[in-house]
Amino acid sequence: MATETPPPAKPRAHLPSTEEFSEVQQSAEFGELRRSHRSFAFPLTIGFIAWYLLYVLLSNYAGGFMGTKVAGNVNVALVLGLAQFLTTFLIAWWYARHAAADLDPKAEAIKSRMEGGA
Repeated sequence: MATETPPPAKPRAHLPSTEEFSEVQQSAEFGELRRSHRSFAFPLTIGFIAWYLLYVLLSNYAGGFMGTKVAGNVNVALVLGLAQFLTTFLIAWWYARHAAADLDPKAEAIKSRMEGGA
């Protein structure tokens, strides 16, 4: 009769104190991480909201323009509406690349330093 041995216990990660969190939050490294995120996310968010509001305003106040046929039964409103979806996916893809290349390594360095207690 075979008995199963439990897996070895994982060493518990260091839990940072409130003071350590405050120190990291005020560090230049964390400030750079926050700046890198904000300098990417805020302009892109403002640009997308402006693009969306332009679409809504054109839909409400420029019916003739939005009804202009592009090809067959496809009009400007449909093309711009589909472009909204396309830009949403492009922004998500672009942000994922930015996060993987710039944000994640910085955040991982901060996290491992805090959990390692170094």
